[in-house]
Formats: sequence, C-alpha cells, structure tokens
Amino acid sequence: MIAFCVIAPLIDVSSKLAAVAVSVGVITLVRFVVQAACMGPLVVLLGLPLRLPPRALGLTVLRAVMVIVSSYCFVAAVRVMPIADALAIAFVEPFVILLIGRLAFGEQVGVRRLMACAAGFGGSLMVIQPSFAAFGAVALFPLGTAVTFALYILVTRRLAQLVHPVPMQFHTAVVSALICVPLLAIGHHLGEPSLAITPPRGIFWVWVICVGLAATVSHMAMTYALKFAPSSTLAPLHYLEIVTATLFGYMVFGDFPGGLTWAGITVIVGSGLYVIFRERQLERQARIARLTPVAAPQSPL
Repeated sequence: MIAFCVIAPLIDVSSKLAAVAVSVGVITLVRFVVQAACMGPLVVLLGLPLRLPPRALGLTVLRAVMVIVSSYCFVAAVRVMPIADALAIAFVEPFVILLIGRLAFGEQVGVRRLMACAAGFGGSLMVIQPSFAAFGAVALFPLGTAVTFALYILVTRRLAQLVHPVPMQFHTAVVSALICVPLLAIGHHLGEPSLAITPPRGIFWVWVICVGLAATVSHMAMTYALKFAPSSTLAPLHYLEIVTATLFGYMVFGDFPGGLTWAGITVIVGSGLYVIFRERQLERQARIARLTPVAAPQSPL
C-alpha cells in the first residue's frame, strides 16, 4: 500500500503534464492501452489463465466502468487544479464506502462514525470553496472520482476472491480500452473538447506512457494489498498519498495548498483516521465477545 501511495501521484503529475496538449479522453485511453500492453505478457510469463470465470465477467466490466469515470474526472480536475487540492477532495472516498455499506448492504454504522463522515464532507467543502471560486465547476469533479473509486475498491475486493491480481488488471485494462474507443469517437464527433482526438506528439508521448506505467504499477500494488492485508491495516497508510501528492505538486508545478485547503485536509484526514480507529475498536470488541465463554444459566434451586 505504501508503494501505491508513492507511485499513484505520478499518475496525476504525468496527466497534468500531458493535458497541456492532449485531451482528457486520449490520456485515459492511452493509460489503459499501456496497462494492457504491460500486463498481457506478464500473464503469459507467469503461466496464469487468461480466461475469466463466468462470475467474474460482470464484475470486470463494472470495475472497468468505475475506473474509467474515476480517471476521467480526476484528470479533468488536475488539468486546471493543483494536484493536492483535487486529491484532498477525492479523499472523501472512505466516507463514501462507509455510507454505501450502510445504505446498500445494511451494515451497521454508528452515530459517531456518521458524524465523522459529516465532518469529512465538511472538510472537503473547505477545500472545494476556494477551488470552486478559482476554477469553477471542475472543482466538483474529484467528488465524482471519490464515488466511483469507492465503488471500484468494493468491486476489487470481491473480484480479488475470484481472479488473480495480474489477469484482473489485464482484463480491466482491455475492457476499459474497448469502452473508451467508442466514447472517444462519439465525443470527438459531437465536438466535446475533453474527448477530442488529439494524438500525443514529442515529449507528450512520454507523459501519457508514464500515466499508463504508473497506473499499472500502483494499481497492481493496491490489488495485492487488498488481497493479502486487512482493510483496517491498509486504510491509515492511504493518507500518505496526500503527503506525496503535495510534495510532487510543489516540486514539479510549484503548487502548495493554501491555509483553508490545509485546514480542510486536516479535517478530512482527522475524520478518516477516527473512522478507522472506531472500526478497529468495534472489531476488537466483537472479537473479545466471540472468545468470551457465555456463563451457564444458574439453577434457581
């Protein structure tokens, strides 16, 4: 998970550099083409099966749709916004997962965790407010990333039980690319600038290929992490990504979050860490309750 948090911001840095001359749609498509080109030979080299189990096909398509929308929204955002600001807004994703668990799966979520979620969303508004004033509605795009990436994580957890991580990444990349091609053609025909067919030239080929390489390595790391480590262990480490994203954004673009943005980031991270702490506490209590023998009923005589 640490590898994911260090490498994932390089997707954003490369995307922001490429977006100077390449449309968001083309960046998104090339990302998945590069990912498929990397993962295909690896599947063969490792002798892993290429065939998907029937139960995994629908989940793979759903995973592909979620990662396409998540990627598109975030690249569109960082094209004009500082990376750290966009990422901070997207970090409401753990709260979205919690709410989806409650609403869709009937999971028990206590008042304190719901209050932490509300505080986290409040923190995101602190980041959105100056960004919205400066960049307009595009400042809301990271919220789209948060929702779709939360769904992507939930689908990945389920799919990791059915498919090895390497073929999973390959199939997701292939399906994503196949979905992107007609969407790009339609968007270009309709004159949508973000979906214009703008082939990369010169140094911009380097940036779009780096997007694909960084995405491949980081998402493989995340998939393995979700497969072999409990979520309660991984979740706190995810906040390292804000630190690395801020560092890369400052080194490459000279962007550094303002005071209100830092306050919002602090609220988001603090709320997220409280949710993690509370979930660990509840898991510990449940484990103790399972291990504690129930006293035998006493005879009234």
